[in-house]
Amino acid sequence: MGGAVSAGEDNDELIDNLKEAHYIRSDLVEKAFRAIDRADYYLEDYRDSAYKDLAWRHGNLHLSAPCIYSEVMEALDLQPGLSFLNLGSGTGYLSTMVGLILGPFGVNHGVELHADVVDYAYQKLDYFIKTSDSFDKFEFCEPTFVVGNCLEIPPESRQYDRVYCGAGVQKEYENYMKNLLKVGGILVLPLEEKLTKITRTGQSSWETKKIIAVTFAPLVQPKQNVNGRPKSVPLPIFEVRTLQDLCRIAIRHTLRQPIAMGEGRTKRRVSFPGARAMHRYGPRFERRRFCRRFYRQCVNSMVLHDSMIPTAMDDCNYPGGVEEEEEEAEEEEERACRRVREDLPEEDEEECSGNEEEKNKGGCARVEPPVNILREKILRLPLPEPLKMYLLYYREK
Repeated sequence: MGGAVSAGEDNDELIDNLKEAHYIRSDLVEKAFRAIDRADYYLEDYRDSAYKDLAWRHGNLHLSAPCIYSEVMEALDLQPGLSFLNLGSGTGYLSTMVGLILGPFGVNHGVELHADVVDYAYQKLDYFIKTSDSFDKFEFCEPTFVVGNCLEIPPESRQYDRVYCGAGVQKEYENYMKNLLKVGGILVLPLEEKLTKITRTGQSSWETKKIIAVTFAPLVQPKQNVNGRPKSVPLPIFEVRTLQDLCRIAIRHTLRQPIAMGEGRTKRRVSFPGARAMHRYGPRFERRRFCRRFYRQCVNSMVLHDSMIPTAMDDCNYPGGVEEEEEEAEEEEERACRRVREDLPEEDEEECSGNEEEKNKGGCARVEPPVNILREKILRLPLPEPLKMYLLYYREK
């Protein structure tokens, strides 16, 4: 199943194609998809196929097509703090994306039939936490996986806000799946060759919506024991976070807030390049406008003084050459870039820097920003090194 959108050269281009085809429609889903490189969940020999809109299978490992995952993520309508159950969690790719949206106070559980696939999922999860810069850009709900058949979950198990099943569900198991859902919750599953969204509106009332036609392998029937009874698969427990863990979450959240605010300001209209973070009517802008007025007066007086002194003719100084306004604008831009570089987020510094050609024309020089702003902030805290590493989740970069 797949092939609905064009292949991409990399993960971002694949996401662009999914957006253009309207499979990805919300900002939350887009950010989650961009944060995790799909190729990281492929075996090394098959990474070249990662950015095609096709399903992939190798042995027990399986990934659905990107367009299917996009529809699933949109249909689940995920929000921070919700509980999520992934039936047939596979490589953990979907569960990890969901965890970026649920945040640290959500619940993220998965049930997978094959033990080797669960081991693979934990390897990929560990790789993501230790190496991906996206881990420090989100507040993450780490998934927990158990081995077992999802049709052997005890009926008295706790219910979830969101449930997804990654295998074709036979009609006789529809009610079984519905019982895993809280009132107000959403269940997304392949049912009768249609990706279906079921919303539980009451104790015994449901709303059903067919999304798209899909083809999934059917659920594996549970095996019976010698005594004739199927074995039970206990779900992961709902763990209460320790005070130490809560403190780490709070500290990282506090340090991350200025970064997030800076990213939010980048969409505002501004008066000159490189200063998108300053609001036009804010006090900081007013101070800078006063400084620019004073600077223009100084420049004008210098131009008037220099015009009375004969100088050599060259490309940058001759009658009728570079106009005063253009020269003043370039100097203002360079000065403004220097002034705001320290408090601009990474995106703004890159724009202020410009390309190599603009630098040669006198634009502000590019200053390489830190690779990971949150990490740099934590490393500058006046704390013992073991505590800093704990705040960094013992990440190496």
